[in-house]
Formats: sequence, structure tokens, C-alpha cells
Amino acid sequence: MPLAAFPKCYLDALLVQRTMRVETWIDLAAEHLDVDGLELYSRLVADRSDGELAALRTYIESRGLAMPMMCHSPDFTLAEADARRREVDRQRAAIRMTAALGGRWCRVLSGQSRPGMTRDQGLERVVPCIEAVLPDAAEHGVVLILENHYKDGAWERPEFAQRRELFLELLERLGDQPWLGINFDPSNALIAGEDPLELLDAVKHRVVTMHASDRYLEGGTLEDLRRVEADPKLGYSSLLRHGVIGEGLNDYDRIFATLHAAGFRGWVSIEDGADPEGGLERLQRSARFMRAKMAEHGLP
Repeated sequence: MPLAAFPKCYLDALLVQRTMRVETWIDLAAEHLDVDGLELYSRLVADRSDGELAALRTYIESRGLAMPMMCHSPDFTLAEADARRREVDRQRAAIRMTAALGGRWCRVLSGQSRPGMTRDQGLERVVPCIEAVLPDAAEHGVVLILENHYKDGAWERPEFAQRRELFLELLERLGDQPWLGINFDPSNALIAGEDPLELLDAVKHRVVTMHASDRYLEGGTLEDLRRVEADPKLGYSSLLRHGVIGEGLNDYDRIFATLHAAGFRGWVSIEDGADPEGGLERLQRSARFMRAKMAEHGLP
């Protein structure tokens, strides 16, 4: 089972402050992390030409790494049809970028949980958008991975299909598609106030990739977090913290035992930390934990 890393702790430097180049992150990972590949965020490479993407792929591979997964955050619950069409175009672009970088999996989401939007309205907006990009996924040989998501850092509100019941209904409406799988993130189930193992048990045979993350709350409870989200602010709540994997709330023994029994052999991507201070050292600890735990459960 190959291991990747996502530059969660460096996203501000890469996207906001622009003090770090993607190539610098690649070098750091190649020299200091025991991983096989790097998951990239679509916004990091959205302005690169086809030639520049090809050059970036060559650079990644020259450092002995792969780019298996693309993290993308479409917002398909927008009320205006034209706005949703623009999000569909963004998803198509993300699929093309994934393929250009040699990737096999590209994340897809439902979108934000908007005030006044009913369950049926949300599903009626999201399902056609995802269906519209499945031919593009097939054309480029890229599997769309629907994540049980919490909240993109640039969003004001949490994911529409955050809760297990709604996530499963979205999957049911989409049906069994050869170019659609699941990216399982156990921490996001915790934030939804649910048991990650219950969700995993329901979808384990459709899981093709996984975000390895751990979470803890600082200065509040899950109930406090949900009260904050009822009157949200931009990005993540200050109550929520990404932790070093293996040091938070998730039971990775049970998670990996379930995945092993289901025959999972996909990529696992480390999503650790939002604070660049000590970020690399924390990623190293997470990678060491993941390698040991994967080997323990027969997922080398």
C-alpha cells in the first residue's frame, strides 16, 4: 500500500504568502519524508500550462516520487445554474491536471451546506454536476474520489454531504460507476459526530484512496464546534486541530484491519497539521507511524 503526503501545513506559504514554491515542497518531501508520492492541491497548479505541468511531472519523478492524487474542492450546491457550470468546468480542469501529472485519482465533493437549501435541492444540484464530469474522468483515465468531507479552508460553511446518511444517499443516487470511488477520511466522520468505523463498514468495498489524518479539539467539544458552524466564519474553526497521526482520536488498528479485510491496496495520503512550525517534524512522525501500522496490518 503506497504512502503519499499532502502539504497541509504549508498551504498558506504556497497559496497565500507565496513564500514557498511547489518544487520546494517536493524537495522537502523527497529528502526528509519516507513516502512514495505527493498529493497536490489543484489550486497550486491551476495556472500552469500543459508544458509546465509536464515539466513538473518530470521533476516529481526525478526525485523518486509520484503524484497519485489531486485534492480538488468543487462547490456544486451553488444556487445559480451558471455558477454550477463553472464549477463543473473547474472539475474538468482538475481531472486534466491530474492526468497531466501522472495521477490516477482526483477528489470530488458535493459543496457547501447553504442556508435554506433543502436536502432534495442539494442532491438535485450535486448529482447532475458529478454525472457531467464522469465522461471526462473516463477519457483521461482518472477515477473521481468522493470524500466524506468536512470543510475546505476557503469555504464559509461545512460540506453538504458531511453526515453519513446524506453521504450514502448521494452515493446511491450516483450509482455504481467505474470512474467513481471513495476517498475515506476518518477524522471527518469524527467531526460529524459519527463513528468512522460505521461509515467505513458501509463503504469499504468502494474505498480506493484514503486520507490519513488525526484530529483533536482544543478549547471545546464537538458540540461547541457544531454551534460555531451554525454561525460560521471563513475556513476552519479555531477549536479544531489536525494532530500527528496516531496521537489523536482515530483507531488506526481497527481502520486498517477493516481495509485489509476488504482487500484495499490503494494510496494513503498523510494530511497532517495546519501549522508550519514544526510541520516537517510532525509529518515525519506521522509517516513513521503510518509505515509501522501499515506493515503491522499487512498493508505494505
